[in-house]
Amino acid sequence: MTTTDQPRPPGADLPDHPDFLWRDPEPRRAYDVLVVGGGGHGLATAYYLAKVHGITNVAVLEKGWLAGGNMARNTTIIRSNYLWDESSGIYEHSLKLWEGLEEDLGYPILFSQRGVLNLAHSLQDVRDSVRRVNANRLNGIDAEWVDADGVKELCPIVNTSPHVRYPVLGATYQPRAGIAKHDYVAWGFARAAAAMGVDLIQNCEVTGIDTRDGKVVAVETSRGRIAAGKVALCAAGHSSVLARMAGIDLPLVSHPLQALVSELLEPVHPTVVMSNAVHVYVSQAHKGELVMGAGIDSYAGYGQRGAFHIIEDQMAAALELFPVFARAHLLRTWAGIVDVTPDASPIVGLTPVENLYLNCGWGTGGFKATPGVGDCFAHTVAKGKPHPYAEPFTLDRFTTGALVDEHGAAAVAH
Repeated sequence: MTTTDQPRPPGADLPDHPDFLWRDPEPRRAYDVLVVGGGGHGLATAYYLAKVHGITNVAVLEKGWLAGGNMARNTTIIRSNYLWDESSGIYEHSLKLWEGLEEDLGYPILFSQRGVLNLAHSLQDVRDSVRRVNANRLNGIDAEWVDADGVKELCPIVNTSPHVRYPVLGATYQPRAGIAKHDYVAWGFARAAAAMGVDLIQNCEVTGIDTRDGKVVAVETSRGRIAAGKVALCAAGHSSVLARMAGIDLPLVSHPLQALVSELLEPVHPTVVMSNAVHVYVSQAHKGELVMGAGIDSYAGYGQRGAFHIIEDQMAAALELFPVFARAHLLRTWAGIVDVTPDASPIVGLTPVENLYLNCGWGTGGFKATPGVGDCFAHTVAKGKPHPYAEPFTLDRFTTGALVDEHGAAAVAH
């Protein structure tokens, strides 16, 4: 396919064959906007740039294959029941977009609003949980406190006996929360963005960021130099590596986060259950696998493989809550790379380099934010100033001290 410096009209060169969702173009020499990172956030940003702001001379650069990073390695939990006003604002914005996303994209995403339970196992857990429920309600977010009997009614397979090591005293419950099919979400955004003229360029690793007089002008890639009016970084765990290419040191630490799935089972788990005390979260995927995750690995790194000691800890924790899983068999295990900030909240907005924008630091909460931050980040890039929902999450909060401490609501991931 020949290259051109002229933007293509929406849908040009899109294959007619029904098995193709988007074209696979050669990169052109210049774009109005380059989005670095072809995961959920990068694809959603490109989609909203085109749909909402009419900016279609856009390329998404992905060093591997589209949605092959954290988008393919998460446990797909979607919720908005965070503690602080700033967090609940952007996550609830995202949840509302999730509720209409399948119709918006014209593509199935299997969004299942089955609710999420966050278990309480001590009196302090109960106090913290009730506080979060009240904070959610003040922000117009659906939230309930249920006692142990209520937990049993919502999820009969949870062990609510008072004679276990971590007895269930109750839980917060968000009925509108749920799960979605992560690869379908990525394909839906990619297909819709490509149909509006966005170039999705795979196997294109960014190796350098060219700045002149404090302004970004181009990126160097494994497929050549590409000039850009604006560059938007959406690279999750590798964001600090990319930002360093532009001379920016980010307050991020990247950790592996491991998860696993069981063999296929008949439907047994009707909701999503999370527990800080036993440190596990469990749902059942559409096909029937039990999907389980734990907290992040304590060490920093970029590994994307599972480890036996994590599997052992996850299974032990799961059996504390779900004795019925005792004979379930492990199918596969994996890890993603999460980017964690000091306050467990994201960084979204401008950088000290003109026309270089940053979306990172989502830690374990990136998937649920996909449509919301895509919309807010696209606004930020298009307008050159933060979207109102993103204003609390600018990089300068780490110098002003205006932190958004969500460690309590994000402690067990997702």
